[in-house]
Amino acid sequence: MVYITRALVDVLLDLASDADPNRVATGVSVTLADELEGAGSGLPPDTPVFTDFFLPDPGNAVNAVFGVNLSTPARQAQGQFVSHPVRELEVTRRDDLAEVIFVAVPPWELDERSFAAFDRRGTRQSLDVIDASPPEQSL
Repeated sequence: MVYITRALVDVLLDLASDADPNRVATGVSVTLADELEGAGSGLPPDTPVFTDFFLPDPGNAVNAVFGVNLSTPARQAQGQFVSHPVRELEVTRRDDLAEVIFVAVPPWELDERSFAAFDRRGTRQSLDVIDASPPEQSL
């Protein structure tokens, strides 16, 4: 089972919609369930929940060609989000560089036909969207 917050899904779908017809790829990271606010889902405390994303850099040619965000240290991004404006809801060879890959396709809404989680082999994973938020952070 892969867990993600509703707020993160909303932001990722907004990024994909804003970039359409171009592709978006960005890293996503987790917070442990016991650190979340409003989790109320009864998840075990050590359960990783995807909560945050890294701003994509649309001007970086390496990112555009390989779908890799080299500016984000790999240990900070446990997953990847990609949009496929003109493709199927599946993982492609360009997308397989993370343990968990979230893929979105039009019409850019939270629906089992347009947003899903996959493992690095492209196998669809069970997805649970929870209403929770990570703890507030300051710079």
